[in-house]
Amino acid sequence: MALYFADEAIVTTNPEVSSVRDSDRILGILDSKSRRAEESLEPVKQHLLLTRYNPARVAQGEMLSVEDVEEILHISLLGVIPESQAVLNASNKGVPVIFDNESDAGLAYADTVDRLLGEQVDFRFLTEQKKGIFKRLFGG
Repeated sequence: MALYFADEAIVTTNPEVSSVRDSDRILGILDSKSRRAEESLEPVKQHLLLTRYNPARVAQGEMLSVEDVEEILHISLLGVIPESQAVLNASNKGVPVIFDNESDAGLAYADTVDRLLGEQVDFRFLTEQKKGIFKRLFGG
């Protein structure tokens, strides 16, 4: 029912073929089974939220790139959430990761919300973050 009456949808997917394929099916349902589609109104506004994104794995060919996902789904990119231990930590604590304003995932979610509200915000986590010598030596 929520999909039927939607005016706007954030389609969330991981950069893996099976997840993107499922998201493509959801987009098809939005385009054909929503009230807007049935009544020939303006289509449901669709946004893409890509989660668990890891640029190093993209470079190794282990997951799809942002460009690959956009090309397959043909919807505008709203946000890219990096794969992050902070998400698991927040889940274990029972708090939303967006409250962790020092984590990469928390910052990425905050940027996504800002974009949804119409602000122009650069995408931060599309490339691999280079580790400094201290992080390489001592972890991090």
